[in-house]
Amino acid sequence: MNFVQIRRDLHRIPELGFQEFKTQEYLLSYLQSLPQERLQIKTWKTGIFARIIGKNPRKTIGYRTDMDGLPIVEGTNLPFSSEHPEQMHACGHDVHMSIALGVLTHFVFHPVDDHLLFLFQPAEEGPGGAEPMLQTDIMREWKPDMILALHIAPEYPVGSIAIKEGLLFANTSELFIDLKGKGGHAAYPHLTNDMVVAACSLVIQLQTIVARNVNPLDSAVVTIGKINGGTVQNIIAETARIEGTIRTLSVESMNEVKKRVEALVKGIEIGFECEARIDFGSMYRQVFNEAALTREFMEYVRSHTDMNVIECEKAMTGEDFGYMLEEIPGFMFWLGVDSKFGLHHAKLCPNEGAIDKAISFISKYIEFKGNQS
Repeated sequence: MNFVQIRRDLHRIPELGFQEFKTQEYLLSYLQSLPQERLQIKTWKTGIFARIIGKNPRKTIGYRTDMDGLPIVEGTNLPFSSEHPEQMHACGHDVHMSIALGVLTHFVFHPVDDHLLFLFQPAEEGPGGAEPMLQTDIMREWKPDMILALHIAPEYPVGSIAIKEGLLFANTSELFIDLKGKGGHAAYPHLTNDMVVAACSLVIQLQTIVARNVNPLDSAVVTIGKINGGTVQNIIAETARIEGTIRTLSVESMNEVKKRVEALVKGIEIGFECEARIDFGSMYRQVFNEAALTREFMEYVRSHTDMNVIECEKAMTGEDFGYMLEEIPGFMFWLGVDSKFGLHHAKLCPNEGAIDKAISFISKYIEFKGNQS
């Protein structure tokens, strides 16, 4: 099987969260082409559950991959660039899916004692597919006893993985703030309540939260990535919208940051005589790697594969796989793909040599776990 070609096929058809219809169709077509004697397939929204029946099952091992793309105009100029305008696999989920299919294919032909459950999860980039996927009847019936997942890492070389016990990724929350004042003619500002000015003032104030409200021994990030306001140059804006993200290393800090956001927005309402609405959108739990399983995985990879294992630091990235790790023991790791451009960049270009390497060493580890007495 050519899983690099599969990656390229998937790269052409990126789709946003819960819109992964072509992606699901492609994956199902491939899965249905495999021998079905031990393979059970069920769909949920745009996601897929695929279970391989074990030869002498005592437990179920789970493997999760995400499916969705990002609203980014691709800038790679690759011959297999996105065919969907303003959508791109700029976070590597095409690579993730091709690896998952490679591992699954291996075990269709070489089953282990235990059941294996492959989760093709939609909407990781938003609004979040992991939490509702966990709540399905399918998951309750086939729930794994342990679970693992990977995420590509452009900064690490091919042939390496990076991982640590405990906290790997941060708690994250979206942030949307809508302001409504009173618009009017640019020549008569005294008769208006300018929401562009209000939004600019609020953005500056939000940047004080981490500096002055978070314990300096803790870590938090408040980033504003988008502002919309106004219509033309000579009309004072009646509305404005601010969009951003909050990231913290503890749930307690997340709660405190949100309280401070609410207080600052209340001050803007009073000071600029406007109305404001806050939406914290989707919140993702921290990715916390179970210590014993993580240590065992690191030791196995070091001893039985040619992969280089790097003990990395925690990162402020977010991943809704954290919801799965709250309920199921397991871990996530970074997979080196050696790209000049980073995650969420229009020119992200993972080294495809990482795909077959990942399929090989993950299959070896799952074989070890799936036949473990």
